[in-house]
Amino acid sequence: MSGVLKGGRVAGLKEDALKFVSSVKSDVKILKYVLDVNKAHIIMLIEGGIIPKDDGLRILNVLLELDESFPLRSDVEDVHVIVEEEVIRRAGMDVGGNINIAKSRNDQVATAIRMALRDEILGILDAALALQESLLEVAEKNIDVIIPGYTHLQPAQPTTFAHYLLAQFDALQRDIERLLDAYRRANLCPMGAGALATTSFPISRERVAELLGFNGLVENSIDAVRSRDFLLEVLAALSIMAVNLSHFIEDLILWSSMEFNLIDLPEEFTSTSSIMPQKKNPDVLEVMRARMSLIISDFMAASMILKGLPSTYNLDFQEATPKLWDACDIARESLKLLSDLIRGVRVKVEVFNRPFLGFMAATEIANMLVREYNLPFRVAHKIVGYLVKVLINSGKTLSDVTPSLFAEVSSHLFKKPINVREEDLRRIISLEGFLESHGVKGGPSSSEVKRMLSERIHSLDSFKEEVASLRKRITSSKSKLSSIVRLYASASTGVYKHDSNV
Repeated sequence: MSGVLKGGRVAGLKEDALKFVSSVKSDVKILKYVLDVNKAHIIMLIEGGIIPKDDGLRILNVLLELDESFPLRSDVEDVHVIVEEEVIRRAGMDVGGNINIAKSRNDQVATAIRMALRDEILGILDAALALQESLLEVAEKNIDVIIPGYTHLQPAQPTTFAHYLLAQFDALQRDIERLLDAYRRANLCPMGAGALATTSFPISRERVAELLGFNGLVENSIDAVRSRDFLLEVLAALSIMAVNLSHFIEDLILWSSMEFNLIDLPEEFTSTSSIMPQKKNPDVLEVMRARMSLIISDFMAASMILKGLPSTYNLDFQEATPKLWDACDIARESLKLLSDLIRGVRVKVEVFNRPFLGFMAATEIANMLVREYNLPFRVAHKIVGYLVKVLINSGKTLSDVTPSLFAEVSSHLFKKPINVREEDLRRIISLEGFLESHGVKGGPSSSEVKRMLSERIHSLDSFKEEVASLRKRITSSKSKLSSIVRLYASASTGVYKHDSNV
């Protein structure tokens, strides 16, 4: 147990118990943020006259030293007491012993997690936007490349690869919007809440939040140290993203199989069998598919850890935080790999040599009967369905349909045959004609896909600017904090005056 804590109320944890509860291993993730929290807190204490300027300068100098080299030990509870121990060791108890004035590990850890999470979210957003960019690049090259659209894993209607990729773009767009929304609530500062009831020292919570680049405070002090819903919200957003990406990943795996044979995956993302030399296995996508499940399980695990806890702070919290970092790592790495992989995917345009795919124009034959021959849609649907059955049973496809066959089929169902024109049949069973006739907003026609592409390119640029702005704000706050710390640390005489523009 840390020397700064034992010897008072308790003698100290036994070694195996300390090892059991220690969070030092996972605290490495937040170390640099903990140091920044301490710097901002000390600056605020100096500016408020709560600690002597010279004492604050000494502490800041030690914190700067810790930035350069900081030995982490495993025989203490967490990184917070390690920092405090080091400050006391290097600055002495009379000075360093005041580093924890007006703060607690409770508000400090919540603040550091939020700071780390801001950077994690921005990293994931960068990767998601890069994937979106890849999707648009590939879509632009495949506007007229027809692929089968499936429902129930059965060939349903034709679409284009570009139309399909834009669907993935739009799903990812909603994931990005959810993360940006979660970022807004995560970017609030709990510092100054103390253990749960703030402090009797006249601190400025707003100044610390400003120095750390937060947009505001988690105002209520109980809520500030207790709340981990920001953590769950990000995990929830990542879980929804994992579900959306799983659909995309599963499609790529299925479509690259010999049975579907729709696409060819880039070799650098596949491997072969140790015994079967003909194999080209989608290993990267398979592992990625599995890890999407891990993101969802991280959300579930964190939810179960946090549910039903009494107010306010409980050490259970530290078991939930690693779930967040795990999910963030998986999401960021998977998005980056998927972005590279999709650029190398090739659609096998020869796929439509398979006759059975021609049946995907069947819906349009029914539509034609409604438009040109004034049949109710349900009647037209039944006629075409029976026509398809007859064709399949005789080993034929829609390309074999003739006006006489159509009349024969329709007269079998109804007393009166329907005499369709040859030119109507030929026009309708064309997959290219099918696509171009589907120009409803959001549909697969080339004009509509081009319109959507243009809008998505502008949307992507807008989101890139927003993420860049958020990152710039954090970078700027870090730079300002560093400048103030170094200015204080180098001061030898006089009192540094706070300039809100610094």
